[in-house]
This record gives sequence, structure tokens and C-alpha cells, in this order.
Amino acid sequence: MIKYSVQALLDGDRLIDVQVILEGRIRHLAGKRGLEHELARVSGLPTSGILPVFLGSGLGLGIKKYVSQNAGPVAIVDTEQAILKLTGLHKELTTDPRILWVQGTEPDQVLNILTQWQMTHQGLPFRPILDPFYARLRPDLYRVLDERLVASQEFDFWTKAKYPKFRETTPRILLLTSTYFLMGEIQAACDRLGYATSFVQLPSQEIGSQEFVETILSEVLRFKPDFVLTINHLGVDKEGVLTDLLARLELPLASWFVDNPHLILYFYKNLASDWMSIFTWDADNLHSLHSQGFKNVVYLPLATDPHRFAMRPTSITRDLAFVGNSMVYKVRDKLEQYEFPPLLIKDTPRLGQAFMESGVFSVSEFLQQDYPKHYRLFADIPDIETRLGYEAMITWQATLMYRLQRVQALLSFSPTIVGDTGWFELLPQKGWSYHAELNYYSDLPIFYPATRINFNCTSQQMKGAVNQRVFDVPVCGGFLLTDYRRQMEQLFELGQEMITYNEVEEIPDLVRYYLAHDQERKKIIQAGRKRILAEHTYDQRLISLTQTMREMYR
Repeated sequence: MIKYSVQALLDGDRLIDVQVILEGRIRHLAGKRGLEHELARVSGLPTSGILPVFLGSGLGLGIKKYVSQNAGPVAIVDTEQAILKLTGLHKELTTDPRILWVQGTEPDQVLNILTQWQMTHQGLPFRPILDPFYARLRPDLYRVLDERLVASQEFDFWTKAKYPKFRETTPRILLLTSTYFLMGEIQAACDRLGYATSFVQLPSQEIGSQEFVETILSEVLRFKPDFVLTINHLGVDKEGVLTDLLARLELPLASWFVDNPHLILYFYKNLASDWMSIFTWDADNLHSLHSQGFKNVVYLPLATDPHRFAMRPTSITRDLAFVGNSMVYKVRDKLEQYEFPPLLIKDTPRLGQAFMESGVFSVSEFLQQDYPKHYRLFADIPDIETRLGYEAMITWQATLMYRLQRVQALLSFSPTIVGDTGWFELLPQKGWSYHAELNYYSDLPIFYPATRINFNCTSQQMKGAVNQRVFDVPVCGGFLLTDYRRQMEQLFELGQEMITYNEVEEIPDLVRYYLAHDQERKKIIQAGRKRILAEHTYDQRLISLTQTMREMYR
């Protein structure tokens, strides 16, 4: 740490120099011709097409002259607080939106900030302006920065990053990896298909961080992907840094939504890009996503991994089971996490029931159409996060009531309910048995085929689409009785490959029939499994997604 003292040299009230006393020696910030030299350093400096970076602000005369003549962005790197206090420059210019002040003491830290700033200004080249006094005072900061910024001028990053895409038969995919369950299936499918892949791990901290962005940039140059793939917009920051970066690189992004995109994209305003394609598992979202400004929106339903959900010899150990969350704690968590208007809280059960019975996909649209008084309270909630929390809560409440009504229709058959302990708050003490939540990968592929009838009732975040269980259960040899969904008819031949119910009243008769007819049950399992292996695996989904990206961006 450099320690020094400073003293102002004045000509009347005008500051003409600063004495810096370091290790017993007096040094002058400006010297005899310092003001003249400051002006000379900005003389002839272009007023557009560059990103000026002043390394040391000096007395500020040169900076103020340049800023007065230039409407563009300027960065000032100056960590000398004692000098800045005397010159008053930081105080004078700190509110100017064109100026980025950087006061870090580590070159890498400063360069991270400058690089992100550069990306927000179309990747224009840096033009460092080094004050010789600062280079002598702190060479390990200012001189090092000058050398690295000069070197960056010779490295045309943006030209190197704009390479032709989809020129090879084998696609090259940069995966933004996370702990989300689906990413493992995607990676495995890419390996089986022989697709070239590289991975950038999503950080635990803010995903728009400079470290994350720099990792992306580095991997793009090294791997040269044809496109970037993520799930549910994970890794896409709300401020649009990554979106802008990929557009600048002319590198397409595919974001596959396997949950309600509107409960996620609520935070992402005006981030649609020609270089972004949205894939959604629910065809009912296509119109609303288009209306949100997303140009490239594609239907891509869920699928399964038959290698993880593989057929194996299994003995039947139970007649009937439902695997699913009660939603009791999900609703309760939202009520505890947010402060909703009292009437919205009071009417949660009524609104959940009404939303369940409506054909409207969005809670916001449902309230606006059917409950205008409640909608006004909802719309007046000041922050987006709380409104999103309320939409999610009503969705979970609707799902709770939807599932409860249908699971109650099973009680005369003594079903096994697999899930959270919230079921004990909803169901009577007798007539069913409880099993704790099962691991998706290690337990469910064994549990499903060991059950004569696996019952399914879909979350109310998807009123037309099918869920994961529709693919997972048959492919590993299990029989599924599921609620009817419109989009199911595009995926299966109903009655032959998949058995569905429409109304709660149908459930007991269907359960009774298929418990008594083993051969019919097995025939439907075989037909459904054949269809899934032919059309509904993650391998097929990746082939479809990649071909779509190739057609859009080649």
C-alpha cells in the first residue's frame, strides 16, 4: 500500500498543482508545463469510434476539455483519493452519465469493469490516455493497465468472435449448465448423438457477473459454438448483458422453457433479440410469447431418457399410486414470503378454485377478466417480484385443489401417495398409505413399473400441455392413467397408447377396469413405449432443436 501526503499549490483561488510527498521526496502532479501537457494529451483524440480511458485524472483540465467536446462515453481510472479531494474532479463530474469512474487498485479488477463497460458500448476499442505522473506513482496499476489496454487494441476480439455458424455437419453447442434436472439429460443426449459440446457452469452469485461474462467470451473464442443452449433462461441476466453480448457476437441463443415461461420472463422486459429463440414445452404459450416481442418461438414438448428410465425385470408390489407434491407448503411459503393485500390473501381458496376451472392460462389475465376488483389490487402491488409471487401462489393453490379432488377419487382403492407431508393436512387419516418423496433418477424408474396403475394429474401451470410423467412412466414399463390434455393428441393415439380421464367421476371406473385387465394394461404400455422410443426421447428433441437453430441462423 502506497502512503503519501498531498498539498495544494494555488494561484489565488485556482489550483495549479499538487505536491505529493512520498518517502520524504516532493513530487509534482502537474509541474511547470503540466496543464499544457494535459491539454496536449487530448488534442486530436477522436470524439467518436473509441472508448477513451484516462489512467489518472491529473488536475482534470484535459478531461473536462475532452468531455465538453464529446457526447460519448469516457472512463476515468483513478484511485488516488487524497489527490481527488484536492482537485474536486470526482465530485464535479460524478453525476455525468457519460463518465465511468473506476477506483479499483487491482489491474484485473479494473479490466473486468472496463470490459463489461466496453460490451455495453458495442465493443468499441479502448484508447488509453496515461498520465506520466500516475505511471510513476503507481506503476503496478496505471502502467500495467496502459500496457494491457494498448495490447487489446491490437487484438480484434469482435472480428475473431464473428465466425461462420453451422458450417459443419456436427453441431457445436455451448451449454449453460446448472443443477436443473434436465441439463444432465441434454448432455447425455448430445454425447449419444455425437454433438460437440462445451460447458459453462452457472455461478452461484449474480449470473450477470463480469466473471461469468468473461468465461462465456473465452469459451466462445476457444470452442466456436454454433449456438448457446440453456434451460428456463438460466444464465440470462435480467439487465440484458448476456443477450446484448450474444447479439454483438452474432451467436444464437436457444432457451428451452420446461416450466411456465411467463412466471420466469416476468422479470425480463424488452430483452427480445433476433439472436434468441424460445422453445416452449407448452404450445399454448406460443401466441403470448410472440406478443411479448419474441420473434422466434417454437413448440418443443418434454421427452424422456430411456437410458435412465430403462426397462428392467420388476415385480408388481402395489396396485395404485400417485407421485406428486401436495402444494400445501408451496402456497404457504408464498404467503409467508410476501405481503399481499389482505383481500387477495383472504380469497386465495376461492381464486384458486376459479382459476382451476377457467380456461385462462395466465393468473393476471384471469383476474382481469373475471375478478376486476382483485385485479386492481394485484396491479397496484408496487414491485414485480411480489406480483410474480402472487401469480405463482394462485397457480399452486389451483394445483392443490385440482390434485386433491382427483386423489380423493382414489381413496376407495387404498392408493400409495408419494410426496411431501402436506398430504396429511389434506387427506383423511385412513384409506391411503404414505411414502416419502422419491429420487427422480434412482427411485422412480423402479417404482413406476412396480405399480399396476400410476395416476397422474397435471400442474395448473400447464392447462394444455403434458408433464414429464407421461413419458417417463411408460418408457420404463409402467402403466399411466392421466388427465386429458389437448396437446396429448399430437403426441399419442389416445385409448391405444395412453389412457386418459376427463372428469373426476370417470376415475373410479377406469381404475377398477385396468386393475382387473392385466393384458390390456400391458398392451397399452407396449404401444405407448414404442411411440415414446420412436418420437419422444431427448435425443429426438435435441435433433429437432438443433435443426431448427440451423435453419434459422445458418
